Amino acid sequence: MSNTEPAELGEGHSPAAWTAVVIMLIGFAAGTLFFWFDVPAGVWASAAVVVVGLIVGAVMAKAGYGVNGPKFVPKHHSE
Repeated sequence: MSNTEPAELGEGHSPAAWTAVVIMLIGFAAGTLFFWFDVPAGVWASAAVVVVGLIVGAVMAKAGYGVNGPKFVPKHHSE
């Protein structure tokens, strides 16, 4: 029996969410390396990058690129 309803993609599958996650992931990765190499200024700069990622995601969501935004076009997966 086939379901004609599109699959629910859930939350976070939007350009705003992906951009925020990628920026924050880069910040966490860089912060880990700076911590490992004992560079405190780099750790704090990486923490700032994580905060910037959060802000960029929020701004993009407000600009309409979030899950419920008018500029977001969901892509449904075919089986």
